[in-house]
Amino acid sequence: MVRAAGLAAGLLCVPEPAAAFDLFGLFGSEEEPLAPSGTALPYDVKIKGADDDDLVKALQDSSTLYRLRREPPPDGEGLVRRAEADLRRLPEALSGYGYYAGRIAVRIEDVTVAGEPSLAAAARAAEAARNRALVPVKLAVDTGPLYTLRRLTVRDPRGQAFTDEVLPARFIRIDPEIPARSATVIACEARIVDRFRALGHPFAKVVSRDPVVDDAAHVMDVTLTVDPGPVARLGPVTVRGTRDIDPAVVRSFIYAEPGDPYSPKVLADMRRALVKVEGLGSVRVREGESLDAAGNLPIFVDVTERERNLIGVSARYSTVDGPGVRATYANRNLFGGGETLRLDADLYYLGNDLYATQRKLAGIDSNGLGGRAAATFVKPALWGTRNDLVASLFAGREAQQSYVADAAGGTVALRHRFSDTVYAQAGIEGQAGRSQDALGKVDYRLIGVPLSVAYDSTDNLLDPTRGVRLTASATPYAGFLGSDPSIFVAKAQGSTYYALDDEARYILAGRIGFGSISGASLEDIPANIRFFAGGGGSVRGFPYRTLGPRGPFNLPVGGRSLLEASFEARIKVTDTIGVVPFFDAGTAFAGSLPDFDERIRTAVGLGLRYYTGIGPIRVDVAFPLDRIKGNHERPVALYISLGQSF
Repeated sequence: MVRAAGLAAGLLCVPEPAAAFDLFGLFGSEEEPLAPSGTALPYDVKIKGADDDDLVKALQDSSTLYRLRREPPPDGEGLVRRAEADLRRLPEALSGYGYYAGRIAVRIEDVTVAGEPSLAAAARAAEAARNRALVPVKLAVDTGPLYTLRRLTVRDPRGQAFTDEVLPARFIRIDPEIPARSATVIACEARIVDRFRALGHPFAKVVSRDPVVDDAAHVMDVTLTVDPGPVARLGPVTVRGTRDIDPAVVRSFIYAEPGDPYSPKVLADMRRALVKVEGLGSVRVREGESLDAAGNLPIFVDVTERERNLIGVSARYSTVDGPGVRATYANRNLFGGGETLRLDADLYYLGNDLYATQRKLAGIDSNGLGGRAAATFVKPALWGTRNDLVASLFAGREAQQSYVADAAGGTVALRHRFSDTVYAQAGIEGQAGRSQDALGKVDYRLIGVPLSVAYDSTDNLLDPTRGVRLTASATPYAGFLGSDPSIFVAKAQGSTYYALDDEARYILAGRIGFGSISGASLEDIPANIRFFAGGGGSVRGFPYRTLGPRGPFNLPVGGRSLLEASFEARIKVTDTIGVVPFFDAGTAFAGSLPDFDERIRTAVGLGLRYYTGIGPIRVDVAFPLDRIKGNHERPVALYISLGQSF
């Protein structure tokens, strides 16, 4: 028999039961039974015949008897009225889970509640238990066969089918043997509405659903009528909620303009861009409820501001690279235009210094203690544009396994934001200092014009699950500008992230980095400018900045080029715990371009991640695969930090 599923039509709005977590049953999963009473009729209700836990939860949520079990009725008549309500409601819950031929029976004592003649008998049976025992109530479930969803048809309000170009078959395709549950149909509706919204229809909606059940075949066909609504373009964007930050600065980080085509992605990109404004806290992007007179959709951006001042302290530790601590102060709205001033002080110690004896033999004056003080100022949205002023100063001592360098310098640059994902920067940089390593001392002065571009389409700064990051920079330190030595430094790095599932529990991540220095011989280039590989952000398992060419006393001297790569499989075991097997490879080369005749070092390892609200806590254990005797390379290294390795 084929019948219009009038019940099913209502059922499709029955919500899925909410999932609950009860740790080892400690939070009341077993209720204390009520005591018999002379003034009320407490009862014990049990559901029999349903094996699916989700179905049982849905029946419990729909059952008046179950939901009010802690509030007993005053008499048998009140209990029977609850049973009658369940006889009307529970079949809808069964249908919502795909059991369209299912039946429910309610028994009070031994009396089945079924029609007017049974009501008085059921009430008397309940009254007989007054002040003596709990009234036994049983909900007997006969689910019958599970119906499947056979066909989904989508029509416009005129009854016409949409073209495949507008609504491709994949949006209405039904997997074989999928249960005809309300959640399934609702998910299909949401997918179809999202399709029309992506095509520029902000008010797309399902105006009716017509489910038809075939009892003979135990299947259901559903016809949806979808009204796409008008195609819209973006209207004016209104920023609200700023208190101390100039709204024009906030508006400069919104890259969509009035008249651009509407899509949910555009709104998501707006929010993504605005959360990068350090002075802003919450960001909500809301669509207008109707089109304006020009047929455009107004957009409202509601923001809150963070506290202006920030003080932070962080620590790091590696069994190879040693401990370190950093203190930070930041003002996130210095002059009212969203300016940020950041002061950083970093202090570190090499810890188990493997190269101390060799440094002493080479005459390098270093006790393994290093530090750096830096200040960074950013003035965003110069004159209301997408141009930002970036300035920085630094001074410090860089103490590494094989060299020590004292330097100070600064940069002034202009950064242009083409979009939320792409920016370019150009400026003037100067630094001066002295480096000392196994090749000798180098007093240097560098004045250059750094140029850089960056692209970032990832979805999270500390824990990306999708997207690509690319950075490239080139800095000519020309002799005619006063540089000594005169060199050209180029760097590039790219990483990509691919989630294998919709929940991003299984992620493949890869990174590759390249660097080159040309224009001077190795010994004329300051050691702190040369390239080294190794360490927690490079080739894990090897000491920090020790991979590459070796000089006198077998000390690392760095190279004029660099090539390194990493691959990780990030696997979430639970919502908060993950494991990460990884493989790293790389080294520095003597020439200005990588020479693959030189030995590329490799390592493998396993990481543990604990996911928090601000990012994952990372613990990595790395094992070098090709240790070289005499290079102070240990068989294992441990790294602990916040955020993914790349």
